[in-house]
Amino acid sequence: MLKKELFAVPALFILFQGCSSMLIRENNSFIKVKNTHLELNGKPYYFTGTNFWYGYYLGSQTNPGSRERLIRELDNLQSIGITNLRILASSEDSYIQKSLKPTIQYEPDVFNDELLDGLDFLMAEMKKRDMHAVIYLNNYWEWSGGMAVYNKWFNNGKVMDPYNPEHGWVAFMDYTASFYKNEKANEYFRKYIKKIVTRKNPYTEQFYFEDTTIMAWELANEPRAGSLNNGFANLDNYYKWIDETAKYIHSIDPNHLITTGSEGVIGSLLREDIFLKAHESKYINYVTFHLWAKNWNWFNAKKIDETYVTAEKNAVDYFNRHMILSRKLNKPIILEEFGLPRDNENYNPGTPTSARDKYYEKLLSVVYDSSAAEAPIAGTNFWAWTGEGRGKNDDNFWRVGDPFTGDPPHEPQGINSVYDTDFTTINILKDHAAKMIILNEKSFLNK
Repeated sequence: MLKKELFAVPALFILFQGCSSMLIRENNSFIKVKNTHLELNGKPYYFTGTNFWYGYYLGSQTNPGSRERLIRELDNLQSIGITNLRILASSEDSYIQKSLKPTIQYEPDVFNDELLDGLDFLMAEMKKRDMHAVIYLNNYWEWSGGMAVYNKWFNNGKVMDPYNPEHGWVAFMDYTASFYKNEKANEYFRKYIKKIVTRKNPYTEQFYFEDTTIMAWELANEPRAGSLNNGFANLDNYYKWIDETAKYIHSIDPNHLITTGSEGVIGSLLREDIFLKAHESKYINYVTFHLWAKNWNWFNAKKIDETYVTAEKNAVDYFNRHMILSRKLNKPIILEEFGLPRDNENYNPGTPTSARDKYYEKLLSVVYDSSAAEAPIAGTNFWAWTGEGRGKNDDNFWRVGDPFTGDPPHEPQGINSVYDTDFTTINILKDHAAKMIILNEKSFLNK
């Protein structure tokens, strides 16, 4: 169903505007920051998580939803020890072919109520399982619409399509990053933020701002200042957008944490000072980074013997680099995306995952050892849980109506997916999750 509506604001928000402290819920069940650690119910909060961006699609009662599958997926994740899901809560109808369909927003003020209801259902089911959500509200990249579509809606010059050879990725990245200074687009984006944050979930009878299932709001998926060619000229807009958007969210929801969704130094024009500056805002509560050995040309699944050792070393170095940076910021940090293709870059279930398993085992052992040694790392979200999802097409790309996997529509379905039949990978995750849960009983938060 499409619905054209004005943004309704609950009466209590009108009553308490300008006095957000009155909205604070004195509840230890909200995840908080204490020094360089996360805290829940007065204890450390360590977690093993996954990316489950498509969860609200499964939660919809109409096509492409499958609540039965969603429940099975959540039960399976719970049995593994996965307690934290990074999910998408926005999608905009895009002019770019390799993007999600359908979407939550077809145009400004026109919403897909079934998908919003799917988000409500997902949150309610997570609550039943004591899971927590990191919810991102926008996307720098093209696959869910995101900033480029906001620019198109609000007249920010000629649109750029990264798949059009006359445009290309550099032009698209700079076009997307021009969103930070597009005042009309950001005015509407804030309205959308308010729509989600102040939404009342009919399944829980709670407003999102008071739902302890939510760990954090994330400004966007992998926001960057732009391309290496032109991003440096956009830095002031980028920093200002991070600070002011995070401040705005805190003004309507003082209960939840806020972070950026950054990839780390790789997504910061390759400079540590830019990463630090982007996260120094007092409205950013913790830090994020991502690790993509294939995408960053460290690893080739068709040349495992030649590339794996270097990829693992680079990954560990990148991890350690961000431990140092988070200490400089005096904030916790989360590795919220990492993945690796199956051997020989095969996409099919049942094919070997020896390199991935070795990579997961190494990274997760480094995370556990660092957490146990009281480093700022709080947890991980691997990319991505696919569970029962399977690609349907010979070219391995998603088409409208296909089952969802953990791989977005612009990528081959199965490239980074963890299937419910990947038992060796699942056992590695299960062992790690059990060890991280034990860390939650440590008492160093009180030091």
